[in-house]
Amino acid sequence: MKQQSQRLGTQPIPKLLANLSIPAMIGMFVMALYNVIDTLFIARGVGILGVSGVSIGFPVMMILMAISAAVGIGGASVISRLLGENKAEEANEVFGNILFTIIIISVIGFVSAFTFLEPMLTLFGATENILPYAKDYLFPIMLGSIFFSFAFTTNSIIRSEGNSRFAMITMIIPAVLNIILDPIFIFGLDMGVQGASVATVISQASVSVVVLFYFLQGRSSLQLYTAYLKPKFHVLKEVISIGMPAFIRQVSGSGMMIAINLMLIKFGGEFEVGVFGIVQKLSMFTIMPMIGVLQGMQPIIGYNYGAKQYDRLKETILLGMKVVTIISAGIFVLMMAFPEGLMQIFTGDKATIETGAHAMRIMFALAILIGAQVVSGGLYQALGMAKPALILSMARQVLFLIPLVLILPHFFGVTGVWLAFPISDLLSFILSIVFLYKDRTLFFKSKKDLPNRYETAPSP
Repeated sequence: MKQQSQRLGTQPIPKLLANLSIPAMIGMFVMALYNVIDTLFIARGVGILGVSGVSIGFPVMMILMAISAAVGIGGASVISRLLGENKAEEANEVFGNILFTIIIISVIGFVSAFTFLEPMLTLFGATENILPYAKDYLFPIMLGSIFFSFAFTTNSIIRSEGNSRFAMITMIIPAVLNIILDPIFIFGLDMGVQGASVATVISQASVSVVVLFYFLQGRSSLQLYTAYLKPKFHVLKEVISIGMPAFIRQVSGSGMMIAINLMLIKFGGEFEVGVFGIVQKLSMFTIMPMIGVLQGMQPIIGYNYGAKQYDRLKETILLGMKVVTIISAGIFVLMMAFPEGLMQIFTGDKATIETGAHAMRIMFALAILIGAQVVSGGLYQALGMAKPALILSMARQVLFLIPLVLILPHFFGVTGVWLAFPISDLLSFILSIVFLYKDRTLFFKSKKDLPNRYETAPSP
């Protein structure tokens, strides 16, 4: 086993969490920055309708990412625990099955580009004016789905073996390339919205080559064997069951965007959809640091749980909770104090700035509660406990946010869409605290002592 994996059970937790979380946070920050700059170029080069088209098309892209996230995060949880148990061969078998799944995902995405694209976009709320922009953006993305699937999935796998630095690099490379290529394709080649998506595909293809060489050159704790590419049901079942919360979270995010876009068009118009497209990119930017902390925590939790080092498990959880709470408090202050300034980055239009600032102040009114939500579901996921992870992953968007988005606009108009966010933050925070309090002794017991009410995924 490589030293990068062994340190998960030996290095002091504060240093280890910093070593794993900081690269993940940097990588997530750069990816979020790319998303913001991507939207900025589209807003400046195409206009608010271009942003609306991306906003309508983005849920389809999120579904593709959801499947990749499910396979990657589920596989990472299994692999980190197997490495903690010193079962390298079983970990390699899981890795091979993950790569097989990536191929299947890619084929589905490629075929969908030629068959279901326009009907999907129309179903998701694309109007006659928005549809051309949405199609231009999404078509190249679907054609290059193999690169997205491979890059997203393997990033989680690389983190699971403790190599957070390289995982960070694989996030920075496509983001930086995209930032460089965007103005070339959007402005230089006058490709508009489609130029942004072509730049994204090229960037993901480039990092996919880098990641492939990483595994083929033996730099990983995992080995790629052709024999392990053959699918095995019991392996895929565990990976998918553990990754299902990530899938639900991503798909519910897609469903949330669809519901919001439909309500904004019904109670507002195409203008409000474009404004939300900008605000949504900014919201992704703010939550990325907390996800980075969680990504740093998960391999430590999985490895030490597998190695039965429960004191290290407790220390990781408590420290991680403190860090994400501080971050979420900082986000609250930022969004309350400077929303106009953030909107001015994207546009000089006064109406867009005022509408966006109003939306942001409402949406982030309870942002200080976000950290506990992010970490709680991730804890159960890292331990391979599918049911509570699934419930907590569904809570904010599926159980609370989407219903509120569909109900509140009937009473408060467009403002009802923005009000749904803080209310769902409060409700999902309460649910997270209930789960964490109920299972406060869970992390200090061996597997045979785990409460029967939760399913722990079987070993492959």
